[in-house]
Amino acid sequence: MEECTFCKIVKGEIPSFKIYEDEYTLAFPDINPVSEGHTLVIPKRHSENLFEIPAEDLIAVHQATQIVIHAIQNALNPIGVAVVQLNGKGVNQIIMHYHVHLVPRAADGPPLVVSDMGAKQANMDSLKQTADKIAAAIK
Repeated sequence: MEECTFCKIVKGEIPSFKIYEDEYTLAFPDINPVSEGHTLVIPKRHSENLFEIPAEDLIAVHQATQIVIHAIQNALNPIGVAVVQLNGKGVNQIIMHYHVHLVPRAADGPPLVVSDMGAKQANMDSLKQTADKIAAAIK
């Protein structure tokens, strides 16, 4: 895609600091990091989100994600790493190119808001109804 920021990074039209690269993926620091070491892992081939990414690119991104998360662990020794992937503007996906955020939390760092989603105990009847509805939609 011509106007996609991440596609331009892949083509070298926009500079980035390469953390990892293979034939199918690229990892680089987020330009607006939540914490030290906040890294993005993307497929080189454009896909907007999880709804449309080809399986082979999805597999490659998550294999690269595992390589990079180990490097983050070794380099920064965080107490945890949030792995976040957003799909659509309604959940604040800003760059419409599939990507995974790796957001490390240092021992002395503030809590990561992304890891506190406000979970609460579900009503079991409601939970079952929703689960059945989703299961029925699987093709």
